[in-house]
Amino acid sequence: MDFQELRKQAAAILFTPREPVRWLAPKELARTAVKVGLAAVFANYSDKREIQGALEAGLLRAPLADPGAEEIWIDFVADLGDGFEATCSVASALAADRLAVAGPGSCPRGSLLVLGGDQVYPVASASAYEDRMKGPYRAALPSAPDQPLMVALPGNHDWYDGLTAFLRMFAQGTPIGGWETRQTRSYFAVELPQRWWLVGLDSQLGSYFDDPQRRYFETFLSPRLQPGDSVIVCTAAPTWVQSDEKPDAFNSLHWFDRNIIRTRFDRATGQPVDTGASIRLWLTGDKHHYARYAERLPDDPAGAGDELPPDPRRRQMVTCGLGGAFLASTHRLPKELALPPAASRMRRKDDPPPTFALARPTYPDAEESRSLTRAIAEPWSRYWLPRRNPGFAVLAGAVQLLLVLMAGGAFALAEGGHNPVDAVRGAGGDDVLGLLCTSAAFFLLPFVLGWGNGMLRGRRPGPPSGPTGAVLFQLAATAATLAVAAAAARSVPLAWSRFWVLLVLVVVAVALGALLGSQLFALWVLWTDRGLVADWQMSGQSIDDRTGFVRMRIAPDGTLTLYPLALDGTCRDWELREVPDIPAAWQRPVPSTPPTVRLVEEPVVIARTRVPGAQRPGPRTDRTP
Repeated sequence: MDFQELRKQAAAILFTPREPVRWLAPKELARTAVKVGLAAVFANYSDKREIQGALEAGLLRAPLADPGAEEIWIDFVADLGDGFEATCSVASALAADRLAVAGPGSCPRGSLLVLGGDQVYPVASASAYEDRMKGPYRAALPSAPDQPLMVALPGNHDWYDGLTAFLRMFAQGTPIGGWETRQTRSYFAVELPQRWWLVGLDSQLGSYFDDPQRRYFETFLSPRLQPGDSVIVCTAAPTWVQSDEKPDAFNSLHWFDRNIIRTRFDRATGQPVDTGASIRLWLTGDKHHYARYAERLPDDPAGAGDELPPDPRRRQMVTCGLGGAFLASTHRLPKELALPPAASRMRRKDDPPPTFALARPTYPDAEESRSLTRAIAEPWSRYWLPRRNPGFAVLAGAVQLLLVLMAGGAFALAEGGHNPVDAVRGAGGDDVLGLLCTSAAFFLLPFVLGWGNGMLRGRRPGPPSGPTGAVLFQLAATAATLAVAAAAARSVPLAWSRFWVLLVLVVVAVALGALLGSQLFALWVLWTDRGLVADWQMSGQSIDDRTGFVRMRIAPDGTLTLYPLALDGTCRDWELREVPDIPAAWQRPVPSTPPTVRLVEEPVVIARTRVPGAQRPGPRTDRTP
């Protein structure tokens, strides 16, 4: 059955499948804007993380598929709570006992599932979590004898209600299908086999680390770190990439590395003490693509364009936000990062800073990313903005109608105060030509301003961007629409009343305004190569058939191997299977044909931390209770 038929079975499957969020729909734009504004105010005046300091907290331990096993499999997925079909396709792959992967063969389900943020879209609420995340994941894994552990980080969308629904969903010990939840706060530390640790950080809409969170890691993590321990840090946003434009973006993560992982405060001496541990992997979502930055080693060749060969000694920074939200571009990612950058205002930082180079391939790769980005303004593409967001075309038509009516009134005043309908109806050929020339001038002016601004600032001239370009493009659409409307009004027989002429003007203004307004908006979005607007290039196309996650294995020898997995297709056909349960049986949707899962790139091997002058550390002897 298809999605619409499945929605009719909401009572049987215990949740209502939701369509993907159409970010450019008028209702969604307004609602999200209000929620974002309220979240910013709430975050400034009522930080839920401060309240969490009163909750019980402790160290978590990942369950092992076999109590005597010396290895563990871990899954990481982020940005997952969007449309049902993409979310449930990914959840079904995560829940499979053994997942068939094109390339390495099959690999077992993770004993630990890490949700890396944005478990719900567009804003958090109890019903949204139930329908967009909990329902699909419970259906994918109704029960599991090994009881895998699920831990979750809040992303910006989880924070839009002040974290209330997130804490009720993940911090009360309530299982989600076969996955157990045991965290009590929005951050956590998990002890793993072979001297590995997994840490989840809550940076609250890009803010600082709160005092209760700092004390939690100082109490439960730092004192337990020993020389040779290795750490995986999960965070809700790739601030290392943001540091290319915002030099202070990486400061919090660098502070955490220096003051929690690499050193600890010795209360006896009052001095910091080296732990001998290090972060070997940073892992995040937020950006809906896969990208990996590998650390440059002292013996690597210089040059940002060099392709770094695989080396287990390298630390890695991985972004994988492919859990079900719309795809994001990769071709604008910086090629190399110094962390923290020289312009950072941190007083104490690594000098010289380590550098990380962008590895290939990404998902999507750079060439495909450019091609998909251009599709937003290509009318023949199935990803054309008005085709994927019909509501936005309606909004553009309404805006253009209002602007055309205002312009028509101004035109009537310029013609001597005639009735606006009569003035437009009596417009001559020179008037129509003048409106078209005005439209062309408005269209070209953003280019002139953008190129002139670039030349004055000593930069390479760039395309038009910013709100000024958007306004001028819409004015160009208004002038062109009014010209066509005037031409149409002139062709109306003189015997027709003003009402019919006005109706013709309205129809032409709405239809042409929807087309030109949305198309020029798409061109403006396409030409804007930075900031939030650049992200709309892909989200406005609603591409939900490219998803994935990262599966990891910690081997008995202590090496960590990353398997970045991609689902190139999303299931569109579903069947129902009965689940015997107490107090009553229910049905769960499963893919009729599971999507093919493949590797994005060859497995990435990361060696455990080495202690200078010492042999490789052995297993831990101070297992925490």
